[in-house]
Amino acid sequence: MAEIPRLLDQLRRAFDGDPWCGPSLLTNLEGITAAQAAQHPIPSAHSIWEIVVHVANWTAIVRRRIADNKPLQPGDAQDWPALPAELSAASWQHTLTALRTAQQQLLAFVETLPDAELGRTIGATFEPPQGGSYTTHQMLHGVAQHYLYHGGQIALLRKLLK
Repeated sequence: MAEIPRLLDQLRRAFDGDPWCGPSLLTNLEGITAAQAAQHPIPSAHSIWEIVVHVANWTAIVRRRIADNKPLQPGDAQDWPALPAELSAASWQHTLTALRTAQQQLLAFVETLPDAELGRTIGATFEPPQGGSYTTHQMLHGVAQHYLYHGGQIALLRKLLK
């Protein structure tokens, strides 16, 4: 089997499928209300809403890094973007839609990649930690890892909301 279908499978499983390690990112978000998403059950930690905005943004950043062959180094405002001014049910749904859209755009992009592209180092002259020494393959696996990492945080925050 070619590697691209395997990567697509891992991205789908981690996002909204059935990963072997537990619930997917979207499974962990099921039933979360805007009010819950905005809460900070751990005062020094990010809220669920902040995590979702962060994950959506990074999914888009990785797609652009690979497409443009440039490691884009986001500032703090891009790494952890500000939440909408109004934390309503409608803006929460908009945030969830942005997350799904980022995933759909990434999957559509990855489907166009030849396997030979996976070994390419993105922006080979850029300095780590923001992507200088990572191949396309590593970055795409990193997205799946990012989904599961933050999905675990969301699961813990959910438990604290009860």
